[in-house]
Amino acid sequence: MLALKQALSLVSTKVAGGAAWTPTDEGKLEAWYENKVGITRNGSTVSDWADQSTNSRDMVQADAEEQPAYNTVTGDLTFDSSNKTNLQTTSQMSFSADFTLGIKMFPTTANGTFVADNTTANELFKISADDAITIKIDGVTVILPLDTGEFDDDYIVLTRVSDVFTLYRNGVAQSNPQTLAGTIDIDAIGIRRTDVNGFDGTIQEVQIYSTSNATLTANINARLSTL
Repeated sequence: MLALKQALSLVSTKVAGGAAWTPTDEGKLEAWYENKVGITRNGSTVSDWADQSTNSRDMVQADAEEQPAYNTVTGDLTFDSSNKTNLQTTSQMSFSADFTLGIKMFPTTANGTFVADNTTANELFKISADDAITIKIDGVTVILPLDTGEFDDDYIVLTRVSDVFTLYRNGVAQSNPQTLAGTIDIDAIGIRRTDVNGFDGTIQEVQIYSTSNATLTANINARLSTL
């Protein structure tokens, strides 16, 4: 039923896996922090990860001690919760309807927030266990578990269609979708309000959309699989 709902919604402009597809082909792309692109370095760390959408929601960090480390070969940004490393935008994103988040990441510990809001409380996407993601919106929590195994060097897509969240791990939809309405607020990578539950591990790319459909999900999975 979920796949049917996705297919009936607004479709992407290019076929799944098409070599020409990029996130900017999508009219409802809200932010794109592209692997190896838009990086402003402060020596070996990142002070600015420029948004490659047209919305200019750059993720920045002026405090050198809180800047994630950068690998120039892989494009990995390494986040360290002990140093509260994070990036933030002053242009807060809010989504009350369908939504898609794509991310390539490698968490090294649990209880780490990969995308959240650092100015509004109780808004977060977090690795809450080695095999589960917690989503909290307006203070209400749902947990999306993996069907098998634990998180590793994975590409993850989270979709919300008609208030139903589905977790895709490495292109495979997990079998326990959860319902959660409310307005999603996002203005940070690697931390939540206020400066707690920091992420440990690496992040290579983040894509955020104010829509969700099957073709978009397939295109995101195809792109992230190549990183």
